[in-house]
Amino acid sequence: MATRPPRPAELLLLLPLLLHLPSALSDPDDEACLSNLRSSLTDPNGGLRNWTAATFAAPCNGFTSYLEGVTCNNGRVYKLSLTGLSLAGALSPSLANCTNLQSLDLSSNALSGPIPSELSSLLNLAVLNLSSNRLSGPIPPELALCAYLNVLDLHANILTGLIPDQLGLLGRLSAFDLSYNRLEGPIPALLANRTAVAGAAAALPRFNASSFAGNRDLYGYPLPPKRGAGLSVLAIVGIGLGSGLLSLVLSFTAVCIWLRVTEQAALIPSEEGKISHLMPDY
Repeated sequence: MATRPPRPAELLLLLPLLLHLPSALSDPDDEACLSNLRSSLTDPNGGLRNWTAATFAAPCNGFTSYLEGVTCNNGRVYKLSLTGLSLAGALSPSLANCTNLQSLDLSSNALSGPIPSELSSLLNLAVLNLSSNRLSGPIPPELALCAYLNVLDLHANILTGLIPDQLGLLGRLSAFDLSYNRLEGPIPALLANRTAVAGAAAALPRFNASSFAGNRDLYGYPLPPKRGAGLSVLAIVGIGLGSGLLSLVLSFTAVCIWLRVTEQAALIPSEEGKISHLMPDY
């Protein structure tokens, strides 16, 4: 007996169930992203105890996550938040494989090494918070390719070099903090004094001095202008001590010369004695 095809009304009843079926397979990119990140980190407090190979194979089930700090959206890693776990090690360039990632927050840890330029592949990224770590090296200008960035927080690291001009092109940026690093040079004009761009209804936000404070060699609005090549405190003290010592030496030398001249003058016979010696006897 042939079975009849399902009626349209029956298919409609099944549609909600089909829409909520969990993802049977994980995304291989997410698996590579998470497994490589875990291998690059040390976890002294065991905050990543459930980050195991078995879990990497299927970190998400629809909107359910099986990993600490991971938020899933339709079977993909959507947010990654591992803050204040004392994690050490380097940032894995494989983070770029989490292509659906919209928020990456690894703040308040002990991460070191450079910020991978590969993060520029996260085209959906809206939040990047790597603050309060030990990250070093320059800020990758490629981060400007993350056009949807709303938050870029890199404060309290040991980043060096110039602030890339390209970051001023991030038109959606509303929270920006590079304070307390070792950055140098001028602050890009597009970050310091952002004005309305062509076609924009209103001016873009302008970041104040708190976004750049604590970088000794950074200058330009909204910070003070570049400092002149003035003398340091040590140089001023050295010049003062040197001048005092030179003055003392010169004074001592002058006194010695005066005493020597006086001594020699005392040994020379007077003029009267000379005349009587030369006069003949009568």
